[in-house]
Amino acid sequence: MSGKLLIITLSFLILPAQILAQIQPQGQLQTQMPDNPEDKKQRITVEPIIVNGDVVEFSTETKEFTATGNVEVLYKGTKLTCQKLTLNSETKDAIAQGNARLDEKEGVIEGESLTYNFKNKAGIIIDAGFRSNPYFGKSKKADKVSDAEFIFRKGYISTCALDNPHWRLKSRRMNFFPDDKVQIKDAIFYAGTAPLMYLPTYNRSLKDPMMHVQVDAGKSKIWGPYVLSAWRYNLAENLTGRVYFDVRSKLGVAEGFGANYTTKGFGKGDFKYYYTQERDKTRRLNESVDTPKVFQRYLIRERHKWDINEQTNLITEYYKIIDSRRMVIGPQEDFLKDYFFREYEKVNQPASYLTLHHSFSYSSIDLYLQKRANRWYDPGYLERLPEVKYSIPSFQIGITPFYFSSDSSVGNYNKKNTSTSTPAANALNPDVHVNRLDTTNKFSLPMKASFIQFTPFVSNRETFYDKDVFGERISPRTVFSSGADMSTKFYRIFNIKSNLLGMNINGLRHIITPGSGYSYSHNPTILSSRLKQVDGVDSIAGSSNTASLSLSNKLQTKRNNQSVDLVDFLVSNTYTFKPKTGDKRGSNLGDFSYKLKILPYAWLRMEGDATYKHSGNRSDSGYKRFTNANYDVYFDFGQDRNFGFGQRYQRKGGNEITYSFKWRLNPKWKFSFYQRRMRGHAPSLNRGLKEQEYSIIRDLHCWEVDMTYNGTKGKGSSIWFIFRLKAFPEMEFGFQQDYHVPKTGTERNN
Repeated sequence: MSGKLLIITLSFLILPAQILAQIQPQGQLQTQMPDNPEDKKQRITVEPIIVNGDVVEFSTETKEFTATGNVEVLYKGTKLTCQKLTLNSETKDAIAQGNARLDEKEGVIEGESLTYNFKNKAGIIIDAGFRSNPYFGKSKKADKVSDAEFIFRKGYISTCALDNPHWRLKSRRMNFFPDDKVQIKDAIFYAGTAPLMYLPTYNRSLKDPMMHVQVDAGKSKIWGPYVLSAWRYNLAENLTGRVYFDVRSKLGVAEGFGANYTTKGFGKGDFKYYYTQERDKTRRLNESVDTPKVFQRYLIRERHKWDINEQTNLITEYYKIIDSRRMVIGPQEDFLKDYFFREYEKVNQPASYLTLHHSFSYSSIDLYLQKRANRWYDPGYLERLPEVKYSIPSFQIGITPFYFSSDSSVGNYNKKNTSTSTPAANALNPDVHVNRLDTTNKFSLPMKASFIQFTPFVSNRETFYDKDVFGERISPRTVFSSGADMSTKFYRIFNIKSNLLGMNINGLRHIITPGSGYSYSHNPTILSSRLKQVDGVDSIAGSSNTASLSLSNKLQTKRNNQSVDLVDFLVSNTYTFKPKTGDKRGSNLGDFSYKLKILPYAWLRMEGDATYKHSGNRSDSGYKRFTNANYDVYFDFGQDRNFGFGQRYQRKGGNEITYSFKWRLNPKWKFSFYQRRMRGHAPSLNRGLKEQEYSIIRDLHCWEVDMTYNGTKGKGSSIWFIFRLKAFPEMEFGFQQDYHVPKTGTERNN
């Protein structure tokens, strides 16, 4: 064959070195070792294109390769397979036909034919099918603009991998950016083959696990039948959010929106607005009083964080809640509790504030502004307009063995006792205003006395006030304190290796850590009765003389070359020497605190804590008895298979038991339940089953449907169905209860 080289193999062919050199990029030819040692720096090594096939031909005139039968091309992590190939060794342009498939780290594209350039990683695929986690799709034509962008024309995308997907978004043009985002205009949402919804735009970040359209439907005693919906939008890369539209049959319609934004140079934040014109059909208002039938209730929330530089940051939050229902019916009504219960559980009266923090080389300063934005907040709300704090952590003074630390604050404080909820009490309990400077300086001397770590210290606290409770000038208040902290550690290692009861013990180490501390505070030079009371700084009264005692026992072993605490038991108490206040005048021991953690197996965790009352009045029925006890037991048998239960006990108070069970019956079905039951000394009306919830989850290939029933004593029952895409499991709305899994290891419960 004139001017050509024909190489035929039975299966695949890897070109010899002479032909590989022909298709390497110009200027990057892998040359032989030069004779002149000084020319060694000119040696360049690159990765060649490798062509395999049943038949491969190369034309020295056109610089082209042609290959047929089981063709495979490998180049820099890209793999191209087809039945027929033409490849130009200089331009790196390839034409592939017959079951063409392009496999890259960004995803896989398949088609009847494609053109592709290995240099700029761009090409065109006809009748393309593609997959790039978590999406699958097909299109009449696909343009691979670069390794970071695809354009699919006249096709669809879905998270369902079936040839006939359960759902899909169909459009004439779809821009796909692997591992980044998807942009679609004029899309139609299909369930199976039925078109259900027109979407003018669909802009989704692949870095975001949340679903764009979220619907939660159900029925409850308070709301009646309801539908809660949220639409997630992406207006730009730095502006995303949600639009809310909720219908509660017994309360009416509520709507709102949220926005998450990122600015250039000024930080990021989020804004939320939620409004309802409530028509409550659950209660019959007193018709003899001119009571409105409609209540306006809404929330405005703004949160922002700005990292100005590595040492400085600013954080601000603003909450404004308008609740006409509370004003009319009474303070028992709460908008957050009724509509945003999860936020209410964290804090029922959120603060509006601004903080500015700056760190120096070995100190920090904080500016704090806090203003009451809602007058109906409970009396005692503290405003700081502003407060400045300066802190110096403990550091060594030169080459001396002494250490010094300091905390100072200066502020303008307003204790807002007046509120719109209790107008009659406002005259009897007016607001309190104080200007105050408070500083505490501490000197310590850490040392080791034999085997004991011993740290004595002295401190002085000075507090300056503009006026006393009578409005007169007052001298600074001084509080002097001193004390010492002591601790040591004993341990013994037992060379034991056993699998008794399957506990996998590889050596045992027993650690005993006793600790104690002593603190004495002298009488303040100014009585607290002469000071305006806004917080705990002003309420310091009388001297104190106490000692803290603690004893820790740990039993450790090794599992998978990591240390594991089999048992962790801590007992602590406080001894008070001749207290000046309280029920007891003589020296006395305080209440015992117990904490226990046990990890006998990797799949079993147990935690508990209790308080034994040893202080107070001997006539108290709880004296020398356990006043509260809590425990948690959790079994983990693998993915989607676990069981837990716990108890919260208070003497002559609550005695609550909770259970949680989750079990995957088979790859298609999961079952879970949660129960909360009250026992013991609780009032009879509160005893028994307080809450129960049962869920059945069915796997529908690319979907999951969650069918849940919840019954809560005093609130009625609810039933809801939640459909979620498995590719995006996170949901905005969810009311399922769950058992609180106990922590393990060295972590402490707050």
